[in-house]
Amino acid sequence: MSRVCELTGKGPMTGNNVSHANNKTKRRFLPNLTEVTLGSDILDRRFKLRISNAALRTVDHRGGLDAFMAKAKDAELSTKALKIKKEIAKAQAAQA
Repeated sequence: MSRVCELTGKGPMTGNNVSHANNKTKRRFLPNLTEVTLGSDILDRRFKLRISNAALRTVDHRGGLDAFMAKAKDAELSTKALKIKKEIAKAQAAQA
C-alpha cells in the first residue's frame, strides 16, 4: 500500500534531521493518511478511500464528495478515484 493520498496525490517528501551540532541526516515526511468512507449523494453509494486529513477537510469544505470530484484535477486522482469521478459525472449528466 503506497503512502499517497487518493484524492490530492499528496505523497512523502524528503528533508533533513538537523541535530543541535548541525549534523544532517536524511529523513522522510509522510502524509497524514486515514482510511475514510465517503458517501456520494448522486450515486447513493459509499466509497472507502485512503486520503490525507487535509483532503478530508477540503471535501467537507466543498460540500461533499460529489462537489469535490467536480473540481478535482484528473492528474491528482488515483485510478480508483478517477472511476468514481466518471461515475458521478455520468449520473449528473443523466439527472440533468
